[in-house]
Amino acid sequence: MNAPQTIDFGTPRVGAGSLCVPGTPLRGQVTVRLEIDGIAVDVAAGTSLLRAAAEAGVMIPKLCATDILKPFGSCRLCLVEIEGRKGYPSSCTTPAEAGMKVRTQSPQLAKLRRNVMELYISDHPLDCLTCSANGNCELQTMAGVVGLREVRYGAGENHYSEVVRDESNPYFSYDPGKCIVCNLCVRACEEQQGTFALTIAGRGFGSRVTAGQGESFLESDCVSCGACVQACPTATLMEKTVIEKGQAEHSVTTTCAYCGVGCGLRAEMKGAEVVRMVPWKDGRANEGHACVKGRFAWGYATHPDRITKPMIRARISDPWRKVSWDEALAHTAREFRRIQQAHGRNAIGAIVSSRCTNEEDYLVQKLVRTAFGNNNVDTCARVCHSPTGYGLKQTLGESAGTQTFKSVEQADVIVVLGANPSDAHPVFASRLKRRVREGARLIVIDPREIDLVSSPHIKAEHHLKLRPGTNVAVLSAMAHVIVSEGLVDEAFVAERCEAKAFADWREFVMRPANSPEALQAASGVPAAAVRAAARLYATADNAAIYYGLGVTEHSQGSTAVIAIANLAMATGNLGREGVGVNPLRGQNNVQGSCDMGSFPHELPGYRHVSDAATREMFERDWGVEIQSEPGLRIPNMFEAAQDGSFLGLYCQGEDPAQSDPDTQHVTAALSAMECVVVQDLFLNETSKYAHVFLPGASFLEKDGTFTNAERRISRVRRVMAPLAGMADWEVTLALSKALGYEMHYDGPSDIMDEIARLTPTFAGVSYAKLERAGSLQWPCNDDAPEGTPTMHVNEFAGLRGGKGRFLITQYVPTDEKVTRRFPLLLTTGRVLSQYNVGAQTRRTANTNFYAADLLEIHPHDAEERGIREGDRVGVESRAGKTVLPATVTERVQPGVVYTTFHFPESGANVVTTDNSDWATNCPEYKVTAVQVSRQSGA
Repeated sequence: MNAPQTIDFGTPRVGAGSLCVPGTPLRGQVTVRLEIDGIAVDVAAGTSLLRAAAEAGVMIPKLCATDILKPFGSCRLCLVEIEGRKGYPSSCTTPAEAGMKVRTQSPQLAKLRRNVMELYISDHPLDCLTCSANGNCELQTMAGVVGLREVRYGAGENHYSEVVRDESNPYFSYDPGKCIVCNLCVRACEEQQGTFALTIAGRGFGSRVTAGQGESFLESDCVSCGACVQACPTATLMEKTVIEKGQAEHSVTTTCAYCGVGCGLRAEMKGAEVVRMVPWKDGRANEGHACVKGRFAWGYATHPDRITKPMIRARISDPWRKVSWDEALAHTAREFRRIQQAHGRNAIGAIVSSRCTNEEDYLVQKLVRTAFGNNNVDTCARVCHSPTGYGLKQTLGESAGTQTFKSVEQADVIVVLGANPSDAHPVFASRLKRRVREGARLIVIDPREIDLVSSPHIKAEHHLKLRPGTNVAVLSAMAHVIVSEGLVDEAFVAERCEAKAFADWREFVMRPANSPEALQAASGVPAAAVRAAARLYATADNAAIYYGLGVTEHSQGSTAVIAIANLAMATGNLGREGVGVNPLRGQNNVQGSCDMGSFPHELPGYRHVSDAATREMFERDWGVEIQSEPGLRIPNMFEAAQDGSFLGLYCQGEDPAQSDPDTQHVTAALSAMECVVVQDLFLNETSKYAHVFLPGASFLEKDGTFTNAERRISRVRRVMAPLAGMADWEVTLALSKALGYEMHYDGPSDIMDEIARLTPTFAGVSYAKLERAGSLQWPCNDDAPEGTPTMHVNEFAGLRGGKGRFLITQYVPTDEKVTRRFPLLLTTGRVLSQYNVGAQTRRTANTNFYAADLLEIHPHDAEERGIREGDRVGVESRAGKTVLPATVTERVQPGVVYTTFHFPESGANVVTTDNSDWATNCPEYKVTAVQVSRQSGA
């Protein structure tokens, strides 16, 4: 049940986290030989003696060392003796050198360690038997290791009884009376998370960790990532679930089901009950870190709102009736067949979820093409990152990002465009911030002043505060500067790109109309700022672009993705570490749902349904004929529903009534359908229009794989049995059988074998290989049997002659323009503690951090309208109207307002319009002309 893990050199205990490791990071490439306790050891030069000893099987006591943080040397437990040197250096801060002879055990070392430990214990409560960390406490363990049997100091003078616990954080408790001032939590907050929320206050016995300026954890800048909790060697910082339930007895390694970072987590269990989630140190995407959602917000899986029995009803005005699985599936099959017999086989379809596993998504699109007999399948990736798939496929040859997340550690210049990683991809943001603190230079292109513009110890060198909808104008202006000032990497372009396409593009961007001066009126960005940012990007040794939904969710989303790829090719920033074009996927399996053929025009592996050879291969394997014409996209399904030609929908794991734009149009379409089937954890907005509800399984009940934003395929392992009795993949199989097409799989591993057999980029993927490697990045096949961390190293796969293709990116202003009636532009986004439509996070204590969607408005615009902080305001567009509480802030520029869409009662998508990307129909969520007015009585 557990994934492979690197050697565990620490005290073997469940959930030891970062403390259960050699103690310091791995260093260097050159090998040196030394002797530790008479054992010859070969290690990389610069490796600490603590780690060198651990690799030789010699354990040195320690309290403050972890291989996630830099060596610190404060606890003085890891002292050693080195032949020929005076004193007793700390082994965690002393690098190994050739010829060293090190002793880790001697009478004097034992005495020193006992004395040090005695001082720690002298002001620490001796309540081990009733302490929540009993059996999982580094201090307790080390006291035993050094042989401490009595404490001579502090009797009658203990200070721990004078302090008060901080219980303000909903997920963990802070008991300063148990703090040994080891600094681990402070260092974890600074080095690993990058928030700098913790410090050491006071002196002597009064020294304690404090959040902010003596604030509670909830009031401080703490973002509840849990790095401090995981680092703490005592019960000073402890998960409340552990305090309530006791220590775990075993763990299962799985993958987080929130954002596209795809963090590896270890679910620590007592029987079938989760006690806590611990970031997996060997998770390649997160390397032992997590955010408030992944680490703490998993309680929704057993929330009382979970629906665990299938339900049906004849009309949406009727009450739900609980039925058996057999009755629900038979009813669904009868209704779908009835609709097809009356209106044709194209009258039904399905929506695939980016929250489900690869295997589940693969089965749903297969169900549509076999049992339904059409190509009417689409995915929620349509409404977020479909322009990424189109734009990158056209220019670079593959519909995915080019790098690993770790690659950012080699970047000299980082461009963040239309993304807010601190809120939407926080674990990657911590890595990015660390690189900026080390000296990388940062360019932020965003209408708002996001966290990365200025936060503790980092500041963007350039913030191009463009108007919503003008990404292409700014990117074209940057391209103009790069070409006109001779900053093109001519050698890279000549060797790696199509010559004629580049020549056409060069001529296009050189036109005066594409200069920063010509476009500054449209974009709102001063020409000088664009020129400076373009020069910085183009002249860096390694420059990387990271972008998000602020690029794709526009009428020119695909054009902007193409423009980004053009910039990377023109400057040679592809094919090595520290560079690349990197889309930050919003949900956990956006990449995978696209890979699995969840679009109406593509089979798995991004192969068009019109390709006869591809169709023939799938037809031979599946035993059915596949339509050669693309089916309906999600917007087309809704249009056809209102026309009366599309009347049946199978919606697995999605809530289009809340997440899709122009809510009134969506709900009208759903109301017009005769059989809407929703499969989910909870009754959601879409289920209000459903005739069948099939209970879904949470990620803790799933077995399969997710594919994250870096193309990393990771295992999802079942932690508990499905509460509804059936896993999602089993439900799809049963529905297919009820419709007359039987599929045969013993489990998700068999499904992946079929995916690998039929999909070239997955040809080398298997559960056995994933168990051995931990994760794999596609393409994984005969050419790359261990996967492909960096794409396009020598050529652009999938393009003619392996050459990159430049494309023209003409800026076309959006149709959604401000008018006298609608003078403001609304743009949308996310916050750290909530996720997507909030179905999961709203059912956790994360509501303590963010309890309602707010409308951000600039002080100037607020003053004009008589709006004050906290007022209820009406937000009206040509599509609809909603009411939100307002917050007045300079994070947004004048003329722009901003909100999130995590709470259904806010109705954010009631006002978004039906504008969409020209190539993919991705909705233009980021640009909506609105009027904002203070509500009477607010």
